[in-house]
Amino acid sequence: MTCSFALVVPLANEAKTFQSFIGKIQEVLNSLGAGKVYLVVDLVSKDETLELCRSLSDKDKRFITVWAPENKNVVDAYLRGYQEAVKSDYTYILEMDGGLSHDPFAIPMFLRNLSEGHNCVFGSRFINGGSISDSNWKRSFLSRGGTMLTNLLLGTKMKDMTSGYMGFHVDVVRRFLDCCLLSKAHFYQTELRYLLRKERYIEVPIHYMAPSPSVSRKAIYNSFSVLFHYFFLRLKGKSAFLKS
Repeated sequence: MTCSFALVVPLANEAKTFQSFIGKIQEVLNSLGAGKVYLVVDLVSKDETLELCRSLSDKDKRFITVWAPENKNVVDAYLRGYQEAVKSDYTYILEMDGGLSHDPFAIPMFLRNLSEGHNCVFGSRFINGGSISDSNWKRSFLSRGGTMLTNLLLGTKMKDMTSGYMGFHVDVVRRFLDCCLLSKAHFYQTELRYLLRKERYIEVPIHYMAPSPSVSRKAIYNSFSVLFHYFFLRLKGKSAFLKS
């Protein structure tokens, strides 16, 4: 499979797993014969992640280091990566976590589904073939509970509303970059799914393989704030979605 695509990966304090993660990404890029990776690093990262990224970019031009000290939160990091990627002529843009939570070897599956006509491909841990391993029960509860609550309040029908492994046609990316997203933390992926629910999308099974840092109370508060903002809009008959 040869296609024009970019991968957006925010990184923070990933020095311990950096080489293992990058090695897998390189293997995938080699097999596909295409692809660029935008590594977004900001002030949250206190270890040598930035230096590792810059050294990699010098050696392998498929990796582009984006230093973004102006970022205020993880959503800024994702969006900055997308902003850099849309400057080039890619057909598809994917995002994934920068540690080992997401399996890089699933990238061809995302690209295949995008090439088959889906505008959005969402990774799901809760459909047949998906799974969560090495994750604490609190994160699993938040993911499953967040999915159930969002589907109930917003009328969505996805099996996993909180996964951060996603892929889009570049036209979709341009549209949500023009949108004023409300999320400042982990609800960002849920907000995007809600706004893109009218697009031609598909959920694909992914394996969530490593624990993530605990979710802060501030992030949970922001999630509920954004969720109920869209819920009350829906009650007023003003459901939000990204228009073509």
